[in-house]
Amino acid sequence: MSKPFEIDQDRKSRLGFEEVVYGAAKSVQLLEELLLEYNNQGQNVLVTKLQAEKAQVLQEVYPDSFYDPAGEIFMLKAIPQEKAVAEVGIISAGSSDMAAAHEAFYTLQYMGYPSALVQDIGVAGLHRLLDKIDLLRTYKILIVIAGFEGALPTVIGGLLPQPIIGVPTSTGYGTAKQGETALHAMLTSCANGITVVNIDNGYGAAMSAIRILQTFSK
Repeated sequence: MSKPFEIDQDRKSRLGFEEVVYGAAKSVQLLEELLLEYNNQGQNVLVTKLQAEKAQVLQEVYPDSFYDPAGEIFMLKAIPQEKAVAEVGIISAGSSDMAAAHEAFYTLQYMGYPSALVQDIGVAGLHRLLDKIDLLRTYKILIVIAGFEGALPTVIGGLLPQPIIGVPTSTGYGTAKQGETALHAMLTSCANGITVVNIDNGYGAAMSAIRILQTFSK
C-alpha cells in the first residue's frame, strides 16, 4: 500500500522555504509516520495547529522536540534562540490574540527570520500603542493581530509606512462572529495598502512576511 502522503522535497529550491505540516486534521498515527520520514532524513519539520493531546504523544516519541501550547506549534527539533536584529514586528491587540502571535513568531523562527513580539497594545488603550511607535518603526514588516472590531491594523497603517499584514482573530463577543467582523473591518480598511490573511492565520501572515523579505534580499 502506498503512503498517504508525499513530502515536497523541492519546495525549498522552488519557493525559498520548506514544506510545513498542518496538524489539526491529521491523526496521531499519520503524524508519527510523517515525522519518522523527516527524522530518518535528518530533517526538522514544523507542524501547525497541533492539538495539545497529539503533541503530548509525539513528544514521548521525540523527547528533543518542541511544542508551544499557545500557538499550537510543534517542531521535530527545537531551534535555539539567537540574538539577532528582528526584521518583523508581531503586534497583538490583546493577550487573547496570543495564539496567532505565537504561531507567527515560531513560524518565522523556524524559517530563519528573526522577529519580535509586541503584545497588548490594542486601541482600547491607545496610549500603549503610541508609547511603542518608535520601536515599531525599527521593523521592516509589521504583522498586526486583532479581534473584536479589528481596528488595530488600520490605526497602525495610518501611522507607519512599512508593509502591514493584518490578522483577524476569533476573539470577541456576539457580533464579533468568531472573527468575521474583524476580517471584514480589515478588508475594508481606509489605511492604504494593508494586506489581510484569514481568521487566526498567524502562520499565513508569517509566510507572507517571508515572501516580502525574500524580495528585499534579492
